[in-house]
Amino acid sequence: MTRTFDLVVEGGTVVNQDGVGVRDIGVADGRIAEIGDLARAAAGERLDCRGLHILPGVIDSQVHFREPGLEHKEDLEAGARAAVLGGVTAVFEMPNTNPQTTSAAALEDKIARATGRMACDFAFWVGGTHDNVADIGELERLPGAAGIKVFMGSSTGSLLVADDRGVLEILKRTRRRAAFHSEDEARLIARKGERVAGDPASHPIWRDEQAALICTERLIRIAREARAQVHVLHISTLQEIEFLAGAKDVASCEATPHHLTLSSEDYARLGTKLQMNPPVRGPEHRDGVWRGIAQGVVDVLGSDHAPHTLEEKAKPYPESPSGMPGVQTLVPVMLDHVAAGRLSLQRFVDLSSAGPARLFGIVGKGRIAAGYDADLTIVDLKRRETIRDAWIASRCGWTPYNGKTVTGWPVGTLVRGRRAMWEGEVFGRGGGAPVRFA
Repeated sequence: MTRTFDLVVEGGTVVNQDGVGVRDIGVADGRIAEIGDLARAAAGERLDCRGLHILPGVIDSQVHFREPGLEHKEDLEAGARAAVLGGVTAVFEMPNTNPQTTSAAALEDKIARATGRMACDFAFWVGGTHDNVADIGELERLPGAAGIKVFMGSSTGSLLVADDRGVLEILKRTRRRAAFHSEDEARLIARKGERVAGDPASHPIWRDEQAALICTERLIRIAREARAQVHVLHISTLQEIEFLAGAKDVASCEATPHHLTLSSEDYARLGTKLQMNPPVRGPEHRDGVWRGIAQGVVDVLGSDHAPHTLEEKAKPYPESPSGMPGVQTLVPVMLDHVAAGRLSLQRFVDLSSAGPARLFGIVGKGRIAAGYDADLTIVDLKRRETIRDAWIASRCGWTPYNGKTVTGWPVGTLVRGRRAMWEGEVFGRGGGAPVRFA
């Protein structure tokens, strides 16, 4: 019996858990219905992907889309547009907005704002604080919640739980994996005098590697006491990689493209555009994070997309805010590392699709498999393009990778079988839906 599909993605090289090979993908009702030779199948639409590679939809589990309250930097619609232009099919957005996402009402408001406006699928981290600790168990299970996010060191916004007792009380109530910004607040306060006015290269001297390591060591000790699972965001030091290799019983961790690609040598060229929390550090730390990739210590990639306007970034350091855009450049920058031989394509898939699905209990995403959402990131591994500010869809309108030529480029983005992007054109205003969790 001949099957009929809404869409057949044909002739592409599928990269998945069972290897790499040319196969067709049949889509029905937004899900993958069949994988194989579908040349004779009936289809409402066919998408020719000969010469292209088809990856499970890329999931960016750390973005700051700034809405509500800071829409002059970014909003949910523009951030999602940037995501699908870059080949990203789902995002987890952070809670340090205004108001902060620390209650059921604030989460419901974000979901309402996202519905009908975001081109990719979405979930929202809920901020863990001293004030909402009694509600943590309920908040992390709400529909659309990615889990609980805690800032142990101050960054953009006012969310902060710096004390061990506060972190312990939150982790005693979590059942899902909680995410952490891990920098030691006491050390950051003590070392503020290390900042040099007008010199952003002093940023990693102030927020030094010990500030990161001390806090991560504290977090692992507390997680073991609470018998909780934690996720350490944006690892930036070789010391943390070495330490976390012995903490896989309780901890997963994330690497970012900027910590894998840039180094302190780039402050002279980029100035405050390179200013991030935790900082971009010396080449030895960049190499250390790559060692974490090679050794399997790093579990996922996240962009930490955190845009500010050029006017804000032009303020003299340290008045300049920390953060840079990244959701749109995650795929091309990492594919360039694949082309350079630093990363296999299968490892990229594990870090950007299967890994997030596995860690966070995502339902129906992270694999190209029958019954899963038809989320596909379609790429041309041989295509060379130069990243330009003009390509960036974020409201901030710039990227630290402006002028960088990369090999490997996102050609198409399918979200639950819907063509969200093809050859640089975004289709439809919305279409995204809340990510489902087990």
